[in-house]
Amino acid sequence: GISKQRKVSANSKNKSKGEPSLEDYLIQRDFTGALTLLEFKLKCRDGESKDLLLWIAYCAFHLGHFRRAQDAYKELLSAHEVSDEVYLFLSACMFYQQNYEEAEATAEKGPNTPLKIRLLFNISHRLGDDNKLMKYHQLLRDKREDQLTLASVQYLRSQYQEAIDIYKRLLMESRDDLALNVYVAICYYKLDYYDVSLEILSVYLQAYPDSAVAVNLKACNHFRLYNGKAAETELKALSEKGVMLQSNDLIRHNMVVFSNGD
Repeated sequence: GISKQRKVSANSKNKSKGEPSLEDYLIQRDFTGALTLLEFKLKCRDGESKDLLLWIAYCAFHLGHFRRAQDAYKELLSAHEVSDEVYLFLSACMFYQQNYEEAEATAEKGPNTPLKIRLLFNISHRLGDDNKLMKYHQLLRDKREDQLTLASVQYLRSQYQEAIDIYKRLLMESRDDLALNVYVAICYYKLDYYDVSLEILSVYLQAYPDSAVAVNLKACNHFRLYNGKAAETELKALSEKGVMLQSNDLIRHNMVVFSNGD
């Protein structure tokens, strides 16, 4: 679906010199800039509304603005001729807003694709429907996206070793996918193997030392291995690099824990 959206390039170029085009924003993964431009174009009726809504939904989803993405997909379905695949995109928005029953009903309207199976597998877990969970589990393929979905559900079900086995197998196939190291490190943290978690995490931090997620996990490991002061030091070093820690709810919570509630 995303590849199809990428073909929607009409009106993506801003003819005014010096002003970034939609393509410029997307290449930089500046979804905030892209969304601002798209909303302006939609308001001014500058471009095909169907194309603009597709891109608005895409950018909003990537920003975590799931309600805006949902509204755009609903408008597309009601006012434009679009692929039934849009029902799956809409279902994903509902899923991330924890509207699981509505997400399930909407996904059922979509085409029978691997994305539909992954969605329904995740939804079944959230709804606690083990019969459907097993049904969709058996339909998952031995492909990367499906295996990542399986690993995430196993993690959520506290089956950390099973998740680790999948992530390690995927790492064997793609060593360059460094983010998998973070997933493995989180699982080892959950299993109380803090030293192992730190060792695996270091691979990712060497490449992305300013990653708030990775540094937060490192701090949590230090908290378990040493004390709150050691954990605080890790987060403060990140703050000194200009990362806004207070805007992250989890990190803000952890900083309180590390400082004994001070």
